[in-house]
Amino acid sequence: MPGMMRRRMRRRAIVGTAVVAGGAVHHMNKKNAENQATEEEQAEQQQQQSLDAQAAQQQAAAPPAGTDMDDKLAQLKELAGLHDQGVLTDEEFTAQKAKILG
Repeated sequence: MPGMMRRRMRRRAIVGTAVVAGGAVHHMNKKNAENQATEEEQAEQQQQQSLDAQAAQQQAAAPPAGTDMDDKLAQLKELAGLHDQGVLTDEEFTAQKAKILG
């Protein structure tokens, strides 16, 4: 009997160790998954910040919306002034106006 008791005790010790080790592996897998999720979230946040920064740079580099139209109006007023003064003929005025308006 004593030999049988020892075998059972060894089996229980081995089984108990396996259960504890399995729990530790599960805990580590869960921790690794949480770390990976956190890293992915951080990467997404960095990517979004980068996109936001690029958009801000593009907006800063773009001219204001009305600038092109303001330039055209200023040129047309100058052209009209020259026409009124007689510097430009009707044909010259019409041709230059067409160029400005595109």
